[in-house]
Amino acid sequence: MSTISHREMRNNSAEVLRRVESGETITVTNRGRAVAQLIPMPDSVLDELEARGQLRRATKPLSSLRGLHPVQLDESTEEILADLRGDR
Repeated sequence: MSTISHREMRNNSAEVLRRVESGETITVTNRGRAVAQLIPMPDSVLDELEARGQLRRATKPLSSLRGLHPVQLDESTEEILADLRGDR
């Protein structure tokens, strides 16, 4: 089991998640005090979430997203979300 600070988790989240996905358990600290533990999800939980429609598994590898480019929007993300929620 490894221990990392919340700052390290924030700055290296992709790497931390890769480590957890590969089976490692990681304890996250804040100011030296353990506050969370990241553990791999057992396949049975993922299967259950998928059966309930709460999870959709990837059909392509993450690397297939590398060729995508950012989209320029006329509105900010906040404005779009407010519109969807009916806040405007």
